[in-house]
Amino acid sequence: MASLNRVLLIGNLTRDPELRYIPSGSAVATFTIAVNRVYTTPAGEKKEQVSFIRIVVWGRRAEVCGEYLSKGSPVFVEGRLQSRDWQTQDGQKRNTVEVIADNVQFLRSGDRKSPAVAGKQPSQQEEIGTIDLNEESAASPVDNSAGAGAGVADEEVPF
Repeated sequence: MASLNRVLLIGNLTRDPELRYIPSGSAVATFTIAVNRVYTTPAGEKKEQVSFIRIVVWGRRAEVCGEYLSKGSPVFVEGRLQSRDWQTQDGQKRNTVEVIADNVQFLRSGDRKSPAVAGKQPSQQEEIGTIDLNEESAASPVDNSAGAGAGVADEEVPF
């Protein structure tokens, strides 16, 4: 049976990214984006639904996100869904579903924190920042082939 785990999202950061380093030295950035959906009810009323999606970025891409993104930044995120389970110190079981980003594109231009190309003034519609998988290995420092959280010590969980 075929299987596909691919996510494409465009949204705005709800707060500044949180950049951390796990004991092995790998960088990990986490942030949440708000994704809006506008729809019309059967009664003809327009409604808006907002979903808040947690994004996790590893390696050099995480460092670039931590440096150039901030609350409100519009981004395009491409990645995969991953679920994790853990137990809190007081014994409660928790779980979450998050997007492990393979690619993050910065959509805002004219922002003083954006990595604009020297001598070029990008238009409002122009994409100016991309973190591409081809620059480094797509694998995160954690091997998730055996299931969510496999091979990760509690001390290494960055959130």
